[in-house]
Amino acid sequence: MKNLFEFVIEIIGWVRILLSPLLIGLAIGTIIYLSTKNNTGLAMGIIISVAGLLFGIVIATKAWKKQGTMNHLSKLGSTPELDHLEEDKTVTIN
Repeated sequence: MKNLFEFVIEIIGWVRILLSPLLIGLAIGTIIYLSTKNNTGLAMGIIISVAGLLFGIVIATKAWKKQGTMNHLSKLGSTPELDHLEEDKTVTIN
């Protein structure tokens, strides 16, 4: 049961990593299509969107194989500068 849970969590992390390049590619592809509104713009928009999807797949799969997706995401979300913020809090009144 633990292995199934960990696998599902890794899949969720994989999808989260995939979504960033995919959404960027979709946004750029939509902007290109809306600026031209012809078949060439549509083709370029689709190509850029698919490139974002493929780039996301490559990044997510590489992160899963190297260290695990949730470990990758937790390292990206950590802020070592803020870890000791409460200890260094000094209030000075002038």
